[in-house]
Amino acid sequence: MTNTVVALTLSILINVPFGYWRANTRRLTLPWFLAIHSAVPLVVGLRVLLGVPWSPGYLAIMVAAFFVGQALGGWVRRVLSMRLPAKLSSCLVMDVIRHRLR
Repeated sequence: MTNTVVALTLSILINVPFGYWRANTRRLTLPWFLAIHSAVPLVVGLRVLLGVPWSPGYLAIMVAAFFVGQALGGWVRRVLSMRLPAKLSSCLVMDVIRHRLR
């Protein structure tokens, strides 16, 4: 159970930067597709590493955590775009560093 909670939390955190990237792309384009699906191998590897079961119930919870991370990343991008005067890039890490140094 503890490994499942850790996997869920890390899945959400892994997906935040990808959701941030996705929020800056046009829907149904290659960058949009990559922003959504690039995190999948990381989350699958995390599941294997932590030994999270592959039953349908656990899979549904992990998919929900995946979407929560994506939505949270998009929300962070919208909030930052409203609060920061400069244009944002598609990279959460670079935007945070760039605006922290000012």
